[in-house]
Amino acid sequence: MTMFCAGGCATREAVPNEPVQDYLEFLQTHPGANLQGAREEAAIRAFQAFLSDFTKENVTANARKVYARDAWLNDTLKTVQGSAEIEEYFLGSVENTDEIRVEFTDVARSGNDYYFRWIMDVKFKKFHRGKVVRTIGMTHVRFNADGQAILHQDYWDSAQGLFEYVPVIGGGIRFIKSRL
Repeated sequence: MTMFCAGGCATREAVPNEPVQDYLEFLQTHPGANLQGAREEAAIRAFQAFLSDFTKENVTANARKVYARDAWLNDTLKTVQGSAEIEEYFLGSVENTDEIRVEFTDVARSGNDYYFRWIMDVKFKKFHRGKVVRTIGMTHVRFNADGQAILHQDYWDSAQGLFEYVPVIGGGIRFIKSRL
């Protein structure tokens, strides 16, 4: 397999990526529920409403309702498991930002898998102060029989959405992007 490196290209065997392996294992052990009708609509609506109102009050009041006790989440920055840990992680995200706004633009279903397409606007407290950072992404979700999210896997460009604005790291990312 050919891998891109900052200094050039090299050929080597793929190294297992722990978050990828965790995701694949979780998919195998948590098939999700076949929600239909009003139960399906309620689960989708609750998930979207929760992430669309990313405030301390909403996270505290609803994280453990929207996410199952054993839920697994990977947002490309961090992997956490369990509704209590997800709540704590989201509260940290709220604390480090002035505002997070998520607008859902589409949802698609394939079997027990749901794919939510979104646009996220973030105002960071420490980085790129006062300016909105806009990114696009998609979230893969599976719900349990109670309509709670048991799997949440984000797909988005965290370099564009966050790391490009971090001092030193951001300069390196912008330099690499300019060379590609």
